[in-house]
Amino acid sequence: MNYTVNLVWDDEAAVWIATSEDIPGLVLESGSFDALLERVRFAAPELIALNRSDAPATLTFLSRRSERILADG
Repeated sequence: MNYTVNLVWDDEAAVWIATSEDIPGLVLESGSFDALLERVRFAAPELIALNRSDAPATLTFLSRRSERILADG
Protein backbone atom coordinates (compact mmCIF):
# COMPACT_ATOMS: atom_id res chain seq x y z
CA MET A 1 0.00 0.00 0.00
CA ASN A 2 1.18 3.52 -0.76
CA TYR A 3 1.08 6.21 1.93
CA THR A 4 1.59 9.90 1.17
CA VAL A 5 3.47 12.04 3.69
CA ASN A 6 3.33 15.83 3.33
CA LEU A 7 6.39 17.81 4.43
CA VAL A 8 5.79 21.55 4.81
CA TRP A 9 8.16 24.27 5.97
CA ASP A 10 6.77 26.53 8.73
CA ASP A 11 8.70 29.77 8.30
CA GLU A 12 7.54 31.28 11.61
CA ALA A 13 8.60 28.27 13.70
CA ALA A 14 11.58 27.50 11.42
CA VAL A 15 10.72 23.79 11.29
CA TRP A 16 9.62 21.16 8.79
CA ILE A 17 6.29 19.52 9.67
CA ALA A 18 5.24 16.05 8.50
CA THR A 19 1.59 15.00 8.34
CA SER A 20 -0.36 12.36 6.48
CA GLU A 21 -4.03 11.82 5.80
CA ASP A 22 -3.15 8.19 5.06
CA ILE A 23 -1.40 7.50 8.40
CA PRO A 24 -3.58 8.54 11.36
CA GLY A 25 -1.54 10.07 14.17
CA LEU A 26 1.46 11.07 12.07
CA VAL A 27 2.43 14.61 13.07
CA LEU A 28 6.15 15.26 13.47
CA GLU A 29 8.43 18.27 13.21
CA SER A 30 12.14 18.98 12.94
CA GLY A 31 14.42 21.87 12.06
CA SER A 32 16.21 19.57 9.60
CA PHE A 33 14.59 18.10 6.49
CA ASP A 34 16.80 15.00 6.57
CA ALA A 35 16.18 14.44 10.29
CA LEU A 36 12.45 14.67 9.69
CA LEU A 37 12.62 12.05 6.95
CA GLU A 38 14.39 9.70 9.37
CA ARG A 39 11.80 10.34 12.08
CA VAL A 40 8.98 9.58 9.64
CA ARG A 41 10.72 6.39 8.46
CA PHE A 42 10.89 5.25 12.09
CA ALA A 43 7.39 6.31 13.20
CA ALA A 44 5.33 5.42 10.11
CA PRO A 45 5.64 1.61 10.36
CA GLU A 46 4.61 1.72 14.03
CA LEU A 47 1.60 3.92 13.31
CA ILE A 48 0.58 1.81 10.31
CA ALA A 49 0.77 -1.34 12.47
CA LEU A 50 -1.28 0.34 15.22
CA ASN A 51 -3.94 1.02 12.60
CA ARG A 52 -4.01 -2.74 11.95
CA SER A 53 -2.31 -2.89 8.61
CA ASP A 54 0.47 -5.37 8.04
CA ALA A 55 0.64 -5.04 4.26
CA PRO A 56 3.95 -3.91 2.74
CA ALA A 57 4.08 -0.11 2.66
CA THR A 58 5.59 2.48 0.35
CA LEU A 59 6.03 6.04 1.57
CA THR A 60 5.74 8.89 -0.93
CA PHE A 61 7.11 12.19 0.36
CA LEU A 62 5.72 15.48 -0.98
CA SER A 63 7.56 18.59 0.18
CA ARG A 64 6.68 22.26 -0.07
CA ARG A 65 8.63 25.30 1.01
CA SER A 66 7.84 28.92 0.20
CA GLU A 67 9.88 31.95 1.13
CA ARG A 68 9.13 35.63 0.82
CA ILE A 69 11.88 37.64 -0.81
CA LEU A 70 12.41 41.35 -1.19
CA ALA A 71 13.35 42.76 -4.58
CA ASP A 72 16.27 45.18 -4.64
CA GLY A 73 15.35 48.66 -5.58
